[in-house]
Amino acid sequence: MRCYPCDRYPLPLPEGHRFPIEKYARLRLRLEEQAAAGADLQLIEPHAATPDELRRVHCSDYLGRVFAGRLSEVEVRRIGFPWSEQLVERSLRSTGAAVDAAVAAVEDGMAASLAGGTHHAGADWGEGFCVFNDTAVAAREVQAQGLAERVLIIDLDVHQGNGTAAIFADDSSVFTMSMHGARNFPLRKVSSSLDVPLEDGTGDEEYLQLLEPAVDESFTRARPDLVLYIAGADPYEGDRLGRLRLSRAGLLARDRLVLTAAKEQGVPLAIVCGGGYCEDIDAIAEIHTATMLEAARLTSLCRSRLTR
Repeated sequence: MRCYPCDRYPLPLPEGHRFPIEKYARLRLRLEEQAAAGADLQLIEPHAATPDELRRVHCSDYLGRVFAGRLSEVEVRRIGFPWSEQLVERSLRSTGAAVDAAVAAVEDGMAASLAGGTHHAGADWGEGFCVFNDTAVAAREVQAQGLAERVLIIDLDVHQGNGTAAIFADDSSVFTMSMHGARNFPLRKVSSSLDVPLEDGTGDEEYLQLLEPAVDESFTRARPDLVLYIAGADPYEGDRLGRLRLSRAGLLARDRLVLTAAKEQGVPLAIVCGGGYCEDIDAIAEIHTATMLEAARLTSLCRSRLTR
């Protein structure tokens, strides 16, 4: 399974910043170890998202301010990262990784970006550690290339995908499903095609009971040619910002439910990581590693059946 890391493109942050940027390097190292041990994983440097790719989603004026470092103080605060040339490059690579993963998924069945899930960015704004909306750009790119007509975005980050919902609000070719904390960020939600709000403290059993019919409904209504799956680690019970109570076993069961649904329906699926804010950064990396290994296992299983 092809995976696209971008942690070699640094994002300088002030000391004590609450975003755990180290999680991406730790994820890559774990997957490199798994690949060396025989896991079906191929790690590939992503391309930088191009202006044409970005303009299919984002307004030219907003892009110009990002590239030139002319974002207002309010815009910078809303994003939550200080502006730098490294921020721009990292954001381009993270978005490019989602595009690469989407294209690879169409070819191979499954693929993954080892970053991303930047679902709070809208057409003309960044927000909540999101500069560009990677899944929106990936959806538009596969449509532009003629690789998919209808796209389903399954967003299981603990925070609602308000930017994605706003971008595709009037476009029936992209179906947005978001399952998230009802009282969590963002304060003002934007209606997705299907929203599943959760009460604080929701645990494994209730979460999975709600997820299964939501996934079934999403596939039925979307009739997708491609799924983009935001596999957030922040519903984890140890997350500082999540306010849900999923165990690692529950998160893996969540992943297996989504990945298996796509496989059973013969729809390619690309994964992006989504959020994770646990103080134990290794725990975040291990949650994402489990997601990628499960996807690689299913991909290998499908390939072995085809070659018999």
